[in-house]
Amino acid sequence: MFSNDTFDLKSLDDIFNRMLETIMSSKDDIFIISEQSRISFEDMKIELEIVRKQVSIVIDEGDALEKSTQLAKQRLVLVSKAFDNYTEEQVREAYETAQDFQVKLSVIRTQEKQLRDKRDDLERRLRALLDTIERADHIVNQVNVVLNYLTSDLKNVGLALEQAKMKQDFGIRIIAAQEEERKRLSREIHDGPAQMLANVLMRTDLIERTYREKGIEYALAEIADLKKTVRNALSEVRRIIYDLRPMALDDLGIVPTLKKYLSTVTEYNPGVEVHFQSRSTEKRIPSNYEISIFRLVQECVTNAMKHGKCKDIWVKLEWLKSAVNIVVKDDGIGFDSQVVKDHSFGILGMKERIEILNGTISITSEINRGTTVLFKIPLKVSKTIVGEI
Repeated sequence: MFSNDTFDLKSLDDIFNRMLETIMSSKDDIFIISEQSRISFEDMKIELEIVRKQVSIVIDEGDALEKSTQLAKQRLVLVSKAFDNYTEEQVREAYETAQDFQVKLSVIRTQEKQLRDKRDDLERRLRALLDTIERADHIVNQVNVVLNYLTSDLKNVGLALEQAKMKQDFGIRIIAAQEEERKRLSREIHDGPAQMLANVLMRTDLIERTYREKGIEYALAEIADLKKTVRNALSEVRRIIYDLRPMALDDLGIVPTLKKYLSTVTEYNPGVEVHFQSRSTEKRIPSNYEISIFRLVQECVTNAMKHGKCKDIWVKLEWLKSAVNIVVKDDGIGFDSQVVKDHSFGILGMKERIEILNGTISITSEINRGTTVLFKIPLKVSKTIVGEI
């Protein structure tokens, strides 16, 4: 197939293409398994909720029957002790009533045990299904990394062989970051809007039952509550879209977009005040720089609220002739810089963005003294930036 010094590129391309087809087919099969498991998971969650309600109802009925059984037994003991004071019919009635309650109690306790066993079995199966879904998603993500690497870097095998050493590390880092972002987005959609929509579906069935059993007033109340869920789902979808890329960034630039974002942060996080300042004359810069600055500030603000537990955050942009300085400071709990290493995921992500822009980053923090992050980004760089950084 190969000579001593050259490759048979056609044969190599054929092997490469067959390998890609096999990987794609396997990926599709795994994806189908994942989706089928996800559908079964949602159906089983609905069934589990129904069974839990049934268990609660049966327990209440059992408790009520147990009280009635105790009263009937007490009545029977009373009749038995004063046998001469009661007619034969009254004695027989007391005995039959006690026996009837005892039988009903036995039946309802048996039903309760069956429902409890069914509930426990559903919970075990749900955990197993969730584990299957997570494993399938992990495998699909790994296959995507391989496919993206193969199709983007090795499609032209001859050129890839010449450039592999130079592109390998950089390419894998970008692909891994892309897949991590897709995984995060997939989880946000699944845990947010998808869950809310599944809840809407379940609630519609509940509304129909409520209308049949309790009337239109109760049904209307359920519909009003359902509207809140739909509004929350819409708000969550809009937040995800905004996180992907703020549309105002292209039209208005970095400063107005940051003002809007930080005011939204203050609005949706009571108890946290964000102070923003832009010094000197602001300027429009290439969109890749604007989105990078936005992401860096967004990461710092999110970390300050999530990990720093701060009350005040200060964001300052300082426009210089050939650079822009960004300072993000908070009054949170801070951290020990000797314990939180530079290779933590958030810090590593910010450093990678800064390195691509030929910028610098400085992080200072002390326990209970807050954290300050300083970025300096030159506005004239030698690198050509492609796409969002």
